[in-house]
Amino acid sequence: MAMTIVNRTLREQVLEQLRVAILDGTFAPGEKLAEVELAAQFGVSRGTVREALRTLHNSGLLEGSERSSLHVRRLTGPQTVELYDVRSALEGQAVATILASDDPAAVIDELEAQLPEATADMTYAERFERDLGFHEALCRLSGNATLLQMWTSIKDLMRISVLAAPDQGSSSLMSKSHHQPIIDAMRTGDPEKARGVLAAHMATAAEVWSQMAESDAAERAR
Repeated sequence: MAMTIVNRTLREQVLEQLRVAILDGTFAPGEKLAEVELAAQFGVSRGTVREALRTLHNSGLLEGSERSSLHVRRLTGPQTVELYDVRSALEGQAVATILASDDPAAVIDELEAQLPEATADMTYAERFERDLGFHEALCRLSGNATLLQMWTSIKDLMRISVLAAPDQGSSSLMSKSHHQPIIDAMRTGDPEKARGVLAAHMATAAEVWSQMAESDAAERAR
């Protein structure tokens, strides 16, 4: 794998390139990341690589022993469900906060403009980024900085839960039409109804991608 160092601290550069390589599948789920080999590829010290790997471990993208056996995290079905339960709680609170704001209609209009629209030439990953963009906008427009920070902290886990085993059949979950009911429910002004629609949206995603994770695990065990 070709690595290029540009104008930032070495640790930041190594960290970002490793993160991208994990998220785009260059490093597959379960693959071990060896400190010595990575240091040689980047042309940096083992200490610089070690710091980058520690950050990725702390963020949840890597798992295992920090000193000897770090590997790319692979979420299980139950872990995927837990992740979407957390998203449902955070985003449900964002919905309620928006509806309690001074001008919820204006905020909902702004959010509706962020509905994920895909074109035929988009990759699976690009479609998912549009999907994430809508949900991030929902959290941001709530005005709750702590909520947004918590949501952002699990953003990369969302990516690996979906991108570890791409399946074009699930692309409909990333569509504008699949997200429109959230907007429609918010326009009723009923926070419980809107939270319920959001929760159902998350439950559907959790079911699909947890099953994909389990199928992937069963395939690898053969």
